[in-house]
Amino acid sequence: MVEVGDDAPDFTAPLADGDVSTVTLSDRLDDAPLVLAFFPAAFTSTCTTEMCTFRDRMANFEDIGATVFGISVDTPFALNEFRDQNDLNFPLVSDTNREIVREYGVSMDFEKYGVEEVAKRAVFVVDGSGEVTYAWVSDDPGAEPDYEEVADAAETARA
Repeated sequence: MVEVGDDAPDFTAPLADGDVSTVTLSDRLDDAPLVLAFFPAAFTSTCTTEMCTFRDRMANFEDIGATVFGISVDTPFALNEFRDQNDLNFPLVSDTNREIVREYGVSMDFEKYGVEEVAKRAVFVVDGSGEVTYAWVSDDPGAEPDYEEVADAAETARA
């Protein structure tokens, strides 16, 4: 699993931003600090609450110059619909091939539902040099991050 002080694993993946484009993490370091908010599945209760909480707190992140990305294994088309239905004001990264969740060490299975390799709920903050400066990973899919702690970590990473 990726830890504080590690170089953030680079990735290129589809980006759901109202359209479908691609994003490469290393190309976005100028927009740092970057907040990578992994979530298991669009349209589920806790994931919707989490992404809507980031939406509602977006001004806090914008004030410190942070860029937020949600990341899940859903398709970019489903993620765009999820963005639309919830008025999300930040882009979502589609990791359908599960490479990002594997690289960050945040993959989990919902065995009782027969679903494999979805994202654990996790948040990483990456600074402008590509270093992970904050990491929070939960094995409880019903847990949510401490949003103030994430904002504080992003502000610290900005310096």
